Amino acid sequence: MKVGRFPQSFIEDLKEHADIVRVVQDTVPLKKTGNSYKGLCPFHSEKTPSFHVNQEKGFFHCFGCGIGGDVVKFVELNEKMNFSDSVLLLAEKVGLQVPDLDQTKEESVATAQREALIKVHELAATFFKEQLKTPNGKRAVQYLSKRGIFADTISRLGIGFAPAKRDSLTKHLLDAGQSLDLLLTSGLVIQRDNKSVVDRFRNRLMIPICRDTGSVIAFGGRALENGQQPKYLNSPETPLYTKRRTLYGLHLSKSDIKRLGYSVMVEGYFDFAQAIQAGINTVVATCGTAVTQQQARLLRRFASKVIISFDPDTAGQAATTRSGELLLAEQLQVNVTGLPPGEDPDTYIQKHGSQKYIEQLKESKPYLEYVLDRGSLKHDLSNDGQRRMFLDEMLSIAASIPDAATRDQFGDRVAHKARIMEDVIRAEIRNAAISKRTKLDDSTAESIGKTITTAEKGLIWAIMQDTKKAQDVLLNTEPADFVGLATETILKTAHTLAEWPAGNVSKTLLERLNSAEIALTKQIGLLNESPASARDCAMELRRLRYERERAELQNQIDHKQQLGTPDALEEIENLWEQKKDILQRIEALGA
Repeated sequence: MKVGRFPQSFIEDLKEHADIVRVVQDTVPLKKTGNSYKGLCPFHSEKTPSFHVNQEKGFFHCFGCGIGGDVVKFVELNEKMNFSDSVLLLAEKVGLQVPDLDQTKEESVATAQREALIKVHELAATFFKEQLKTPNGKRAVQYLSKRGIFADTISRLGIGFAPAKRDSLTKHLLDAGQSLDLLLTSGLVIQRDNKSVVDRFRNRLMIPICRDTGSVIAFGGRALENGQQPKYLNSPETPLYTKRRTLYGLHLSKSDIKRLGYSVMVEGYFDFAQAIQAGINTVVATCGTAVTQQQARLLRRFASKVIISFDPDTAGQAATTRSGELLLAEQLQVNVTGLPPGEDPDTYIQKHGSQKYIEQLKESKPYLEYVLDRGSLKHDLSNDGQRRMFLDEMLSIAASIPDAATRDQFGDRVAHKARIMEDVIRAEIRNAAISKRTKLDDSTAESIGKTITTAEKGLIWAIMQDTKKAQDVLLNTEPADFVGLATETILKTAHTLAEWPAGNVSKTLLERLNSAEIALTKQIGLLNESPASARDCAMELRRLRYERERAELQNQIDHKQQLGTPDALEEIENLWEQKKDILQRIEALGA
């Protein structure tokens, strides 16, 4: 079907891409009132606003002069253009490619084929829904009941049943006047080597997959018998359906996503079903794969924030990391839920209820915080090789952050998490993040294993060579001053000996260390002179401790700000007070 000179599908896509509020606001100042926007009508003179724009439904109407229509109609009236020129102007504004108006014969055939495939899928969807109501569909109905899916959700999602008979759908579609060639192109029918044709989907629960405009373009079929393989069988890619460009359920949730500004992203069909059944109307599903760049761009049309809620198993966490990176690169704000091990949104909602799941969504942590925590658990950061691997992984993620200031901040947090204390190396990590380098240069990487600060060396030298003075200094330190340092164990052990007879300290210290720590302590003790005075070293270690505590408080503040709940905002005030206290202590050290 065509609208004027353009395919109907293109006009639908254009209306979805063009936010009517943004288009109108280029001409008319609008103010949000309730569910719509209001302003002075551009088509007649008035002093009291009677011109309304409904963003969710995509239309405008003036209660003063009676003019109304969709976004194309507004451009047509406002620019005083005909329909075709208005479509061209609007497509240019939103960056949508216009189909060639002078299509070749082959292009015309392809357009007609896509329209015909939509019709075939509509007929198939109706057939499957009708089969669910027959006695043959009883097993599928029982399965849905077992999975906790209610009748109204089944109807809303258009779920159906494919009979076990080898050619039930084929015969139905042929009887409806559809050609065999078209059925084969749709992927709903398969031709075997002996030229016989059979239904692709047999004895399966049928889940229609729709484009964001609502047209059915593919199906997912869930096995109903034990041993039936594969468990999930999806339509192949066709001229109508490309998996990487499709988000399951977006046609149902896009209005709420656009209205609320965020989306909840899950993996599977039943995760989606349970979430939308629980009243979480901003949900979409990737259908078991990590998100693609095309899906991220599609979602960006409707949302500014995405909460990823994948399975917490190894595969799900890997998909979360990859998906978050792509979403971040598309300038979306990304958070991640932390469901308990063994749970997914489907099982969690069934066991704990929708309110508990909503709480999980509210408590989701920012994606960059998630990858830092996951990376630090995955790698032993006390091992230099593992630390370098952690830094490379984090820098790869940093490269996907669009904003340079955010990359800088993330680079600093990466260095802190990796326990990099030397300012030169911390600065190099931040510079690598800012410039989108995914690896540190060789000289910096090699120095990761040598991140013992001058202050640590100076204090250890004093313990071995000027023990009494070192003990006096150690009495004014605290074990917390040494947390996270490369020589943490050595200095904490020395701290316990601060009141021992000076002559016994070095020998006793070495007896309490492991072989690597002994070698390091002896190596530093053999230096010709101290790198710095013991007192100055202790003050520097105290300052580094305060810097670590300041960074940790800032991380907590960032997380609470992301949550935005009243309780979180109240906690921020307390955290700010703690941070101010730390800053005052740092300032006092420099006085």
